[in-house]
Amino acid sequence: MGTTSTTPRVGIVGLGGIGTHHANCLIDNEANLVAGLDIDAAARRRFAEEYDVEAYADTEAFFDAIDAVIVTTPNAFHEEYTVGALQADCAVLVEKPLAHTLDSAERIAAAARDSPEICMVGFHNRYDPLAEAVASYARDGFFGEIQHVDATYVRRRGIPGQGTWFTDADVAGGGALIDLGVHAIDLVLSIMDFPEVEEISGVTRSTFGPREDYVDVHGWGVEDGEFDVDDSVNAQFRTDDDATISLDVAWASNRENEKSFLFRGTEGGAKLDMDGELTLYDSSASGVDHHRTTTIDTEDYDAHAAEQRAFLDAVATGEHPGRNTVEQGLFVQRLIESIYQSSAEGNAVAF
Repeated sequence: MGTTSTTPRVGIVGLGGIGTHHANCLIDNEANLVAGLDIDAAARRRFAEEYDVEAYADTEAFFDAIDAVIVTTPNAFHEEYTVGALQADCAVLVEKPLAHTLDSAERIAAAARDSPEICMVGFHNRYDPLAEAVASYARDGFFGEIQHVDATYVRRRGIPGQGTWFTDADVAGGGALIDLGVHAIDLVLSIMDFPEVEEISGVTRSTFGPREDYVDVHGWGVEDGEFDVDDSVNAQFRTDDDATISLDVAWASNRENEKSFLFRGTEGGAKLDMDGELTLYDSSASGVDHHRTTTIDTEDYDAHAAEQRAFLDAVATGEHPGRNTVEQGLFVQRLIESIYQSSAEGNAVAF
């Protein structure tokens, strides 16, 4: 496409729930949404009627109609549409994870290196206002050296669509780790400026999903079908400077919901509650020795919409924002693969 365009024509591949959310964010951002693509005829009809745009079944015609695409398909199809878009000279925002397997992620990364087009990975939590605040404090040196992070993304019950592609390893590539853990890992690493990881130890489990008596009072959707993925994972990372990261992720567990990150640094610390607030902790000898606990209020906005704005600005200017890069997505994918390897082998693995 011509990167000098200030109003890129945007299309969405995968017209289900997350595709619809992206479409609504595009409208809120006053973007030029012109097309959708899906293999399902009913999904195409719904999308065309709701957004008054063309909905395609033919990939070539779809790519001819757009300058940029948001890929929101099941994980196994990220490669097909991302690589196809790049080869058709379209910019791409591909939802997380980068792919369902490491090999597929490697091929996407190779295509992105060979293309002059913008390609970003949809780690929208980076654009959450509270997460942006933590990242800013980290850049400004508030934490000093971050020595340890506890990353928790746990649901009491919340397996997405049992029996759908979410719980089919061939399509999803994994369960809670590749769905939720990928967000937690990326957010922590981005705030720590992507340190070198030296060793990983992890255990994945499938405790609740296969049970016939699984109870979900909020009704995330239960269907007959495959369940051959993990529904929880615990892992430990050690970096080259001996910082550590503890990961606790679950689609289902016998505890309260929690989506929080605890940062412990040499100069300060923080608790980032993604569903609540940001609290900073430090101490001072100014006047009298004291501890200081500060609660941070920020403006409220949709992280997906903020991520889209960064993508659309990058497409319009031809300048990559340097965030959510494919190489960063590939690094996260390699870490996920190492956690699965560690769990399968029953020991820590070198990264």
